[in-house]
Amino acid sequence: MNSSSAPNPNPLGSPAGGLAREGRVAVDIRSLRVDYGDFIAVDDLTLAVPPGEILGIVGPNGAGKTSTFRVLATLMEPTHGDVFFDGVDIAEDPRQARRLMGYMPDLAPVPSDLKVWEFLDFYAAAYGLRDAHERRQRADRCLETVGLSNLRNNGCRELSRGQTQRVVLAKTLLHEPRVLILDEPASGLDPLARRDLRTALQILAATGATILISSHILSELSEMCTSLCILNRGRLLAHGSVNEVRSQLGNTRRRLTLGLLSSPSEAADWLAQQPTISELRVESARISFEFTGDDEAQAELLEALIRRRVRLRTFEEKRSSLEELLVDIATPPLLP
Repeated sequence: MNSSSAPNPNPLGSPAGGLAREGRVAVDIRSLRVDYGDFIAVDDLTLAVPPGEILGIVGPNGAGKTSTFRVLATLMEPTHGDVFFDGVDIAEDPRQARRLMGYMPDLAPVPSDLKVWEFLDFYAAAYGLRDAHERRQRADRCLETVGLSNLRNNGCRELSRGQTQRVVLAKTLLHEPRVLILDEPASGLDPLARRDLRTALQILAATGATILISSHILSELSEMCTSLCILNRGRLLAHGSVNEVRSQLGNTRRRLTLGLLSSPSEAADWLAQQPTISELRVESARISFEFTGDDEAQAELLEALIRRRVRLRTFEEKRSSLEELLVDIATPPLLP
């Protein structure tokens, strides 16, 4: 990590990889609904997240992300529905739920008149750690997790935006939560700070912690998260890996480019007749086209080209980005 110490590979002292908790549900959301008067912000959201998962919750503005996070953080009650952390009903036992959960809001304030260790020590005491030595050890371990051990004695006013975000994450980890709820944790961070944050979160997930992230930096989510949840107008549209989300949204479109050693004319004529191909372009020894089939259909297409003795030199695939998927979701259909 830049200008910081290497992270602790097992920062919370928990079983690595979360394998001891395999098969369990860490966050269980059942038929969650949030109304503001006549407006439905979250509409019947049901979701089960296993331990060790980094789940990115994404969607256009007004999708219901913030309302969902406020309920999960026990900051508001839902209209109806249930949420469980490791089997604990957060409505029935919010104190126990808060012991299991760490919440990091977007742009959380840090008092400028405190040193980093004083800031963490204050919150460690608030979390019930009465022994000063234990508080120091816990704070040092959390700073190591986020790669800021060397800034322990710095004043909070001296921190950069990225360092402040990581100190707030260290504060969120002080009570060793098993569920992390992070609202826009990479907001305003430069690329190096985002990389460091991503590394810290992946290390935490490896210990079995479950992480839910809301972010507008979709390229970061696709690299950081093990799964995605797509919301729009309060409803769950898709949940799974990036490719599974594309498939569930009906967006299997991709652009394929073939580099050929043989003449492209015969291959182009045959490709132009295939129902899954459109926008075909021929440039010298390269053919590119839009393809709407699934992975199996793509494999069959390549096999068919080889059977037709088309000599392939290169093959490139470019799928729709997450940004493009969200634009499609957020753009209302044109009226006839």
